[in-house]
Amino acid sequence: MHNHAAHDYHCPFCLLVQGIKNACVESVYSDIVCQSEEVTAVVSSHQWPRNPGNVLIIPNQHYENIYDLPPHLAADIQEAAQIIAIAMKEVYGCDGVSTRQHNEPAGSQDVWHYHLHVTPRYQGDRFYETVTTERALMPPEKRAWHAQRLSKALGSSTCQAVSSSVVQPPAK
Repeated sequence: MHNHAAHDYHCPFCLLVQGIKNACVESVYSDIVCQSEEVTAVVSSHQWPRNPGNVLIIPNQHYENIYDLPPHLAADIQEAAQIIAIAMKEVYGCDGVSTRQHNEPAGSQDVWHYHLHVTPRYQGDRFYETVTTERALMPPEKRAWHAQRLSKALGSSTCQAVSSSVVQPPAK
């Protein structure tokens, strides 16, 4: 229902969850913050300079958008968003957190797999003024650094933290 992906679409989120490397996948395993049987939280490949650490919560099974998403998965995604938001408060000391979800081209969806953005926010960050103009690809080593910090803050939460080798802080 209300789908826009091409018939031969290679979903980058499905490939990431399955551990398949592909040219259309900018995200890598070290971007994963936590994963459960139903959902995966991953540091987004693209970030905003004043709001680094944007995380995407995705269902592990492919659903293109909110129209296709089973309600029980919506609850799992929201639970993961809550624990990620709490971890962001601890890790980044952010003043708040925004969640966003987009559907169809007119709704600004650009990956044809349902995903919820969880973004750290700061007083005066002008996020919504720059959301379409300042987004840029973040190098994998910086994403891994963010993922490791958030994963460590999650501890033994419902969405199981992904343990990885020690990652050095990114160069500024």
